[in-house]
Amino acid sequence: MPIRHVFILGVTLSLLAACVSSQSGPALYQSQDWVADGVFTEGVEGPAVNRNGVLFAVNFAQQGTVGQVSGRDEANLYLTLPEGSTGNGIRFDARDNMYIADYTGHNVLKVAPDKSVSVLAHNPKMHQPNDLAISDNGVLFASDPDWQNGQGQLWRISPDGQTQLLRANMGTTNGIEVSPDNRTLYVNESVQRRIWAFSLDEQGMIGKPELFYEFEDHGLDGMRCDEAGNLYVARYGAGEVVILSAQGKLLRKVALKGQYPTNIAFGGKDGKQVFVTMQKRGAIETFISEYAGRAFNRHTL
Repeated sequence: MPIRHVFILGVTLSLLAACVSSQSGPALYQSQDWVADGVFTEGVEGPAVNRNGVLFAVNFAQQGTVGQVSGRDEANLYLTLPEGSTGNGIRFDARDNMYIADYTGHNVLKVAPDKSVSVLAHNPKMHQPNDLAISDNGVLFASDPDWQNGQGQLWRISPDGQTQLLRANMGTTNGIEVSPDNRTLYVNESVQRRIWAFSLDEQGMIGKPELFYEFEDHGLDGMRCDEAGNLYVARYGAGEVVILSAQGKLLRKVALKGQYPTNIAFGGKDGKQVFVTMQKRGAIETFISEYAGRAFNRHTL
């Protein structure tokens, strides 16, 4: 083939590759900033996406608030919580009610779509509700660490606010998530660096725990599942999100810009955009996954 034809063919293939690349969108698992440093406080946590695709996280500009993010660097105040309350984990139910783990008020709060705030659940035996998970039938699960003593508890909360202690004397319970088939509840212990898997029945009762995964270093924070059943774990201090298969095998480590991720949520147009709240930075990072979040088509985000 003449040199000129080779050159033209090479240019054509390069342009074609660039076109395909631009159509395929951002590269997978490459983290970038979604909300810049200092927009939220260092206590930024609890990312969750509602039915309209709006991202929410706690502690916007100051502690005791909830912020909403409608796009890149488009964050503003959604509401201020009652005095004495500070949010951590957030989840939504099928009716777009927001549930917030209020660790300073020792409550689980319910925020209706009209922004009215009420106490869904309170139990004097709770240490400080930290993170929440929700099953498809609306049953909530709350992690409840006792950081001072290196222990933790696990609670079941029915849709009418009744509380039930599922397990005591655990490690520092933190990240918590329900599998896509609603048959497994994952709970991690930050200080002990372990993730436990509990069998889950239709009433939200748990069986005996099995050790799902154990890390050698750094802390653990929030967790979310994708539609394929993979578990995404915020590795506090490691600056990464680790993706584990449903069989407990390490699939991938996603490097972040910051070192202190606190929690994870799925959103975006197709549910494949992952949002990661970043302590210290007061920011939110984002990356694209191959899979949508487990709750994307279920409205329990």
